[in-house]
Amino acid sequence: MNASTSYTIQLPVYEGPLDLLLELIEQAELDITKVALAKVTDQYLAYLKRIPEHQLDDLVSFLLVAARLLQIKSEALLPRSPTLEPGEEDIGDALAQQLIAYKKYKQVASHLADRSNTGLRTYLRLSSTPTLESKLDMSGVNLGDLRRAFMDALAAAPTTPEPGKVVVAQRIRVRDRIQIIVEALRKAGRTTFQKIFKQTKSKLEVIVSFLALLELIKQEMVNVKQDTLFGEIELYQGDAWQGDQDMDFELEFDE
Repeated sequence: MNASTSYTIQLPVYEGPLDLLLELIEQAELDITKVALAKVTDQYLAYLKRIPEHQLDDLVSFLLVAARLLQIKSEALLPRSPTLEPGEEDIGDALAQQLIAYKKYKQVASHLADRSNTGLRTYLRLSSTPTLESKLDMSGVNLGDLRRAFMDALAAAPTTPEPGKVVVAQRIRVRDRIQIIVEALRKAGRTTFQKIFKQTKSKLEVIVSFLALLELIKQEMVNVKQDTLFGEIELYQGDAWQGDQDMDFELEFDE
């Protein structure tokens, strides 16, 4: 054999340092952990020594990962792991998580490439676009035709009758609702909250009736009692109750 004969060893080309790390870990059949990174550090450095610098498109990133691997391995050789400062990131765990994410992205990219190679890039239309029939044919209709149709519609519309009288809002007074509650207590001595409000016909009557009840409680003419939570509220004659008492006292809410 001629001594001057030389052989060129073709090394595999990786897309980056993470690509190289992933293959080393998969070849060693290891899970992606900080311990696994420490175990493949020597193989990673050996690859960098075997490949000329000009064949690496991004030498800086390869050297940066090499420095991190050396730190991870040196920490693994210590009797105990170094204590991290609050908020300080563990270099080994961070690189392992970065490598796990890279593996997922690489798998997705490979799946998309397979779909593209098999022609699954587009979807064929299986049926033609349906032709919809026009519901209203406006051909031959001009502005004059539309105006005449509009005038005919106005003429056929019924005439709105004039209002016979002005509608006046119902006036409900607190004093009147007080009288209703008092009369109920005069007859039976007791009544319930539900019975009082059952007689109301509008939201306004409910509000005014509630104000009337508050006024009677304030005047100590009516007492209320509720035996259980969410139970019936009973109304009965209070300490200041007088059967023939004049209701013409001063009210806090009169209208």
